[in-house]
Amino acid sequence: MVDLGDGVFILKQIAEPGWVWSECVKPKVGTDSCQKRHIGLCVAGRLSVSNVDGSAMEIGPGEAYVIEPGHNARVIGEENWECYEFHPETAKTYGKN
Repeated sequence: MVDLGDGVFILKQIAEPGWVWSECVKPKVGTDSCQKRHIGLCVAGRLSVSNVDGSAMEIGPGEAYVIEPGHNARVIGEENWECYEFHPETAKTYGKN
């Protein structure tokens, strides 16, 4: 995580193939779905996101995204998911639980 000052944070996130939010993070945070808002840019790999409202999306290299609270996610394929997160609170706190 990089603190650029004035409330601007950028987080580089890497998740390995097989990573699933509900298996890797849910036990630590104790919520049924991820309650963070994510704004970012994927630079490698693919992520499948399923929302509690039933909608779903896949994100791949070069794609910008907004993921609202209330989702599960998993890395798909054999490549690491790599992204940069820009949402101030998520970039500052994600992964520190």
